[in-house]
Amino acid sequence: MAPKQATLGYVKPTQRTIGKFFGAKGEPPRQQTKLSFASKAAKKTEAEAESEDTPMDDVKSEGSSSPPSASKKRRRTANGATSKATAEPAENEDDDVGPVAKRPRRSRVKIEDDEDEVMEDKPKPETKPTKPSSPKKSSKEPEVKEESSEEEEPASTSTSEVEDADAEDDEKPEVAAKVRAKVQTQLKSKGKDPYPDWKPGTPVPYAALCKTFSLIEMTTKRLVIMEHCSLFLRQVMRLTPEDLLPTVLLMINKLAPDYAGIELGIGESLIMKAIGETTGRSLQVIKADQKEIGDLGLVAVKSRSTQPTMFKPKPLTVKGVHQGLMSIATVTGNGAQGRKIDGIKKLLSAADAHGTGKIDITKDKGGPSEAKYIVRFLEGKLRLGLAEKTVLVSLAQAAVCHEAELKGQVPSTSDMEKGEAMLKTVYSIFSRNSEDLSKKYPDVIAKLHTWIKEGTQSFVLDCETVAWDIVEKKVLPFQQLMTRKRKDVRAEDVKVKVCVFAFDLLYLNGEPVVRKSLRERRELLSEAFVPVEGEFAFATFMNGQELEEIQVFLDESVKASCEGLMVKMLDGTESGYEPSKRSRNWLKIKKDYLSGVGDSLDLVVLGAYYGKGKRTSVYGAFLLACYNPSTETYETVCNIGTGFSEQVLEDLHKQLSAITIDRPKPFYSHSSGGQHQPDVWFEPRYVWEVKTADLTLSPRYKAGCKEGVDPAGDKGISLRFPRFIRVRDDKKADEATSSRQVAEMYRKQESVAKNKGPAVDDDFEY
Repeated sequence: MAPKQATLGYVKPTQRTIGKFFGAKGEPPRQQTKLSFASKAAKKTEAEAESEDTPMDDVKSEGSSSPPSASKKRRRTANGATSKATAEPAENEDDDVGPVAKRPRRSRVKIEDDEDEVMEDKPKPETKPTKPSSPKKSSKEPEVKEESSEEEEPASTSTSEVEDADAEDDEKPEVAAKVRAKVQTQLKSKGKDPYPDWKPGTPVPYAALCKTFSLIEMTTKRLVIMEHCSLFLRQVMRLTPEDLLPTVLLMINKLAPDYAGIELGIGESLIMKAIGETTGRSLQVIKADQKEIGDLGLVAVKSRSTQPTMFKPKPLTVKGVHQGLMSIATVTGNGAQGRKIDGIKKLLSAADAHGTGKIDITKDKGGPSEAKYIVRFLEGKLRLGLAEKTVLVSLAQAAVCHEAELKGQVPSTSDMEKGEAMLKTVYSIFSRNSEDLSKKYPDVIAKLHTWIKEGTQSFVLDCETVAWDIVEKKVLPFQQLMTRKRKDVRAEDVKVKVCVFAFDLLYLNGEPVVRKSLRERRELLSEAFVPVEGEFAFATFMNGQELEEIQVFLDESVKASCEGLMVKMLDGTESGYEPSKRSRNWLKIKKDYLSGVGDSLDLVVLGAYYGKGKRTSVYGAFLLACYNPSTETYETVCNIGTGFSEQVLEDLHKQLSAITIDRPKPFYSHSSGGQHQPDVWFEPRYVWEVKTADLTLSPRYKAGCKEGVDPAGDKGISLRFPRFIRVRDDKKADEATSSRQVAEMYRKQESVAKNKGPAVDDDFEY
C-alpha cells in the first residue's frame, strides 16, 4: 500500500480531535462537501459544485448548534467574520537566539485602532460587550472571543492570532479595496522615499537601510511598517537593482538562504571585545554599560560617539556590509577568532563616520545608527518587529509598482543576455527547513528526468521521500531512511533505496499554480509526470466528508507506519496552496491528536534556548528530561518548542528565570556536544505534560540508554514532534515519567515491533 500523506502541519488547540473538525459525538457532522483526500469521487457539474461550496469557517464545533437560518446568514459574510481567534502556538523550528529586552505586545484593541486608520471612511461599529453577537453582526470586525482552554485568557491574544485576524479583515472586499488603494497611492507617489536618492547605479548606502530600520523601529503599526519597507525596496529597484538581494537578506537578518547553512557564530563576549578595541574603551566599562542599557547595539553607539576620528573612512554600503559580515561568518582555521574581531572592528570603525553630530541613545531608540544595527545583526536579533513575512509582502508590493513604472520599456541587450545565461537544466531537492539535500539523494537526481513527461519544462513539487523495499515492493519504516549518509553520497554506494511520493504541485512551466484548486493541481500533476514503479508515485488519497470513512482512512495510515492524514479543501478559493501559512483549509490529523490514542509523558525542564523573531523576549524552546530512579539522574529526551501560547511563554520565562543556574548539575545526563547545549540551565523543579507522535532513537539524547533499547548503547530515546500540554503543578521532579517507562513506550510502538530493530531519529526536531 502506498503511503498516506504525512507532511508537517499545524493544528490549533481547539482542533485536536476529528470530532471537533466534523461534528460532536452523537451529532451529524456538518456539511463539508469540499474536504479532499482523493480523486475517486465522480466529477460534479459546475452547478452542483457551486451549490456545495461551503466556507471552511463552518467546519468547527463551537459548543452549541446554530439554526439553519443563522448558518445561511453566516455563509454570506466574509471568511473572517465568524471565525474565533484562539491562542495558537508560535512555531520555532530552529535553534533560537537569546532575548535581551522585552518589547510590549500589542493588544487586540490596538490592532483594531490601527486598522481604523486605514479604513478612514468606514464608521466604527458600536460595541456592546454585554450583548451576545448575532449572525447579522458577524460581518463586522472579528472579535477575540474566549474559547474553553486551560492555556487561554481573554486578554492574552497572541501575535499569531492578531496576524490571522488582520489577514481575515483584509480579505473583506471593502477593507481590502481601501488598503490596496492606500498602499498603491503611497507607492506610486513621488518624493516620499525614506532616504534621499543616491546616484543611480552606485551601491545602496547602508545609512539608507538604517534610516528605514529606524522608522520601522519607531512604530508598531503593521501597515506603516509595510509602507516603509515597500518604499525603500522600490527605491533600491529603481536606482541599484543589483543590490536588491543583499538588501533583502539584511532586512530579514540573514546572510544567505537557510539551505546554505551560513551562520555568524559570534558570541556576546567577542562583540564586546571588538567594540572595546575599536573605541579604546575597556572591556569592564563596556560590560557595565551593557548591564545598565541592556542593548549591546546602543552600547556600541555610546562608545562610538565618544571616539574622535582623524580621517573619515568611506561610507558603508549595503553590499559592503553584507560582504564584510559574510567574510566574518566564513572565517575558519587557526586564528579565526582574531580575524573575526578584525572584521567587526573594520565595520564599526566606518559606522556613523559621516553622521552629523553626537548620537543621543535616549532619543528615538538611538536613531538610524549604523553601529547599532551592525551589532544587532551580529547578535542575531535586529529587534525591529519586522517579520520575514512582512518583508516578502513588501517586496511583492514594491515589485508590482516598479514593474508598472517600467511598463512599455524595451529590454536592453544586456538584460536579454543575462536572461539567457540563466537558462540551464538543474534539479534540486530541499527539505521543509530549506536545507539543500541534493547531495544526499544523488540517486533521485539521476532518475528524476525519467519521471517527467514531454512538455514539462520547469516545476516545483511538494513530495516526500520514503525508504523502499524493492523486493517486497512496499514502504519501509520511516527510520530506515535516516540511516542513509548525509554527505559525500555516491549513487552506486546507496544501500537504502528510496521512492518519491508526490502530493502537490506549486509551479509548472514558468507559471505558479498555487492559486488553482487542489483538484486542478492534481490534474496538472498527473499530466506533467509519469509514475515509475519503485521510484516515483502519487501519494494515496481519497475524497470524503463522512467522519466514519475518514476515521477508517486514518486507521489505515497509522497501520502503514504513517503519521496520519492531511485534510485539504478540494475546490473553491479556499483550496489554493498557501506556503508557510497556518490555515483551517489544511488540517493535519495525527494519531496523537485523537482522544484515546497515544500516551502523554510528564517530563522535567532542565534548560532553555533563547527565542528569536516573535519569541525574542522569551525562551523559544526547552530541553526536557525523564527521571531514572535507579541512578537518581535526569536523562534528556527532547527539545520542545510547540504547543505554547505567547502568554504561556511569558509566564514560563518569568517562572524559570528565577531558578537559572550557571552550569548543569552533575546528575544531568545530557549530550556533551556544544551545539546541543541549551543557553540557560535550570534547577530540576518543574514538570510538564507532553504529547508526542512517536519515539525514536537519537545519539543526541540519553533517555533509556541503560535500558537496552540500543544494542550499541550509543543512542537514547527521543520524542518526535513533541507538543506541550500543561504544567503539572501536582508533581515533583522525581515523580516524572521514568526512563524505564519511556523505554517500554518505545518498544510497544508498532513500527519498532514490526521492524524488530532500533529506530533512528528524524532529520528535524519540531
